[in-house]
Amino acid sequence: ADLYERTAEELARQGLDCECLGGGRLSHRPEERKIHVYGYSVGFGRADHSVTTEKLKAEYPDYEITWADEGY
Repeated sequence: ADLYERTAEELARQGLDCECLGGGRLSHRPEERKIHVYGYSVGFGRADHSVTTEKLKAEYPDYEITWADEGY
């Protein structure tokens, strides 16, 4: 929620609006070049982790990026 609030405030200063579509967590293991997206946000619900994963793959093509709906 803290990250969303800061981002929403920054976007509002630029005349933009945003909506949180859900949340989750990341496990980042840089030494193994792996990122795992999982879980949900109590306040915002679960994000579509497949979308998050595709965006991360585009930004980090040399990483193994996976996702699961399990976990908090």
